[in-house]
Amino acid sequence: MKILRFLAVLPLFALSHAAHADKLRLPADAPPAFQAECASCHLAFPPQLLAADDWKRIMVSLDKHYGDNASLDAKTRVILEDFLLKYAGDARKVGVGGTAPRLTATPWFKRKHHEVPRTDWTHAKVKTPANCTACHTMAAEGSYREREIVMPNGRRWED
Repeated sequence: MKILRFLAVLPLFALSHAAHADKLRLPADAPPAFQAECASCHLAFPPQLLAADDWKRIMVSLDKHYGDNASLDAKTRVILEDFLLKYAGDARKVGVGGTAPRLTATPWFKRKHHEVPRTDWTHAKVKTPANCTACHTMAAEGSYREREIVMPNGRRWED
């Protein structure tokens, strides 16, 4: 009898888990400096998309942040690093982003985006795989649902 109850609930669990994976909202206690500093140049990536070690490597090299100088005063850097490490993703799930960590180099990102044609990555509206908002129309609100994806040529994403 217990097995039957478990089997009856399993589809509901799978649906709720899948829906949760599409929501990557910023934690409610995100420091104001996170939006002010990080989102001034790019989408403020949800901290759970990179592992703690990757965030540490990024934060110690802000003076060479992917071709830009994103240096912060010491107090702001500590606040942001503490926040990123507190909510960092599980390295076993997201993988690692490399020596110079890139979200787009993680196994998780590659698995999620393996069907995207190269022409879409190089499209003028996209320019770089790190430009989530080019296709994920609700990324700034923390939603990455497939039904909200609009490819650069205007077509909706289809599974």
